[in-house]
Amino acid sequence: MGKVTLVGAGPGDPGLLTVKGRQAILDAEVVVYDRLVGPEILALMPANAEKIDVGKKSNCHPVPQWRINEILLEKAQEGKNVVRLKGGDCFLFGRGGEELELLEQHNIPFEVVPGVTSALSVPAYAGIPVTHRDFTSSVHIITGHAKQNGQLNLDFEALVRHRGTLVFLMSVSSTPMILSGLMQAGMAEDMPAAMIERGTLPTQRKLVATVGTLSRRMQEEHITSPAILVVGAVCALSDSFDWFSRTPLHGITVAVTRPKNRAGTLTDKLRALGAHVISYPCIETKTIWPNMPVVEALASIDQYSWLVLTSPTGVETLIQLLDAADMDMRNLAHMKLAVIGSATAKALKAHGLRADYIPAIYDSVHLAEGLVRLVGEGDRVLLLRAAQGSAELPMQLGEACIPFDDVPIYETLYYNENSADMAQALSAGEIDYVTFTSASTVRGFVSSLPEGTDVSGFRALCIGAMTEQAAKSAGMQTITATSATIDAMLSRLLEEQQL
Repeated sequence: MGKVTLVGAGPGDPGLLTVKGRQAILDAEVVVYDRLVGPEILALMPANAEKIDVGKKSNCHPVPQWRINEILLEKAQEGKNVVRLKGGDCFLFGRGGEELELLEQHNIPFEVVPGVTSALSVPAYAGIPVTHRDFTSSVHIITGHAKQNGQLNLDFEALVRHRGTLVFLMSVSSTPMILSGLMQAGMAEDMPAAMIERGTLPTQRKLVATVGTLSRRMQEEHITSPAILVVGAVCALSDSFDWFSRTPLHGITVAVTRPKNRAGTLTDKLRALGAHVISYPCIETKTIWPNMPVVEALASIDQYSWLVLTSPTGVETLIQLLDAADMDMRNLAHMKLAVIGSATAKALKAHGLRADYIPAIYDSVHLAEGLVRLVGEGDRVLLLRAAQGSAELPMQLGEACIPFDDVPIYETLYYNENSADMAQALSAGEIDYVTFTSASTVRGFVSSLPEGTDVSGFRALCIGAMTEQAAKSAGMQTITATSATIDAMLSRLLEEQQL
């Protein structure tokens, strides 16, 4: 017998997904999800998991609720570990209780992982505390979803009488009726009210007005779903407490092209600065094994004095190859280790090894120059790197008459299944910056896009000179970090925004 876990994905910001919810997604064999779940959270779904889009969003339910309930039951009866992934919280207007009823009737084990509800988090991102001792001591969460006949079944007099903060979910189309009903029940027209669109996302918009003017302002600003309505005196605090729109990169859209397993640090730091981050990994790596040059290099590892690694991927691939050859790190004990930069050195250190040489400037040119100075007479160098590696390193070693073997241990593949969406976003001018941490990410980005895509409408944020050269050759506008680190890239971006 399988199991079903209801997971609340939160309001949109991927950082608000709970730790337990994330783990449940990573462990899933089947994921049944709604369209309002953000792409960053959907990207957590295991590659081999069965993914079922039930399409639910406001006023659009292509898969009816009864059928969703059946899908959960059927997949659990197949013995699968099923995750039902829902926006917000499962039990707050999320129909989670209905989905459990059928499971309970058939004795299917289930679990509920609560999510951060938009009723509290979205106002917080707009600078609105839903309770404040100087204003109100209660908060009321109400569905603003009208019935099919367009009528609202709300006790407006009771809502006004309690004098608490009112939070209406699913209320964009019914806001005029809600505000009219509150005023007819005695609420003052100048009571502060706010509508918050796409809450907790970098594209969030907020509109603060009054009960008497908000409907008109919404039409003028073309507010659309998803959005929530907040009514109460605490809305007047929005400008004072609005921390979210003050973040340095608020309103800026950045595409990150690093491989999926390497994007985390840069992506997290950009989001912390308020940027809207689009994850666009366009590079995948494939280990070259078994392969005669690799086999021969490992078999004769004792003949080499220096081992050179040019990426964290190279380090991880080396570990895999050593294991496949029934070897381990002890086989490298006689060698000196040279790496291209701090990230590669960090990857080595994670396996208990320290680099003997890291160039001051993290690129192939300076790595080669350092090796030419350091490699002694009688030494032999082994380069383990990508098949598409820069020609600069072997060229300089050859010119210096240093014996070396250049052995490719992994291939770089260029692809992204969302390339059409990226091309459309570029055409519409929706991307401000694209980050590139190597020349290969530039090649991967360009190669993944449909032929003829214009790549001149954004700024390429480059980690170093060689990456910048590749970006310029592709026709991109560029800005470049002063040193080849993620933090230096972020500093350069912040400087650019202050100009």
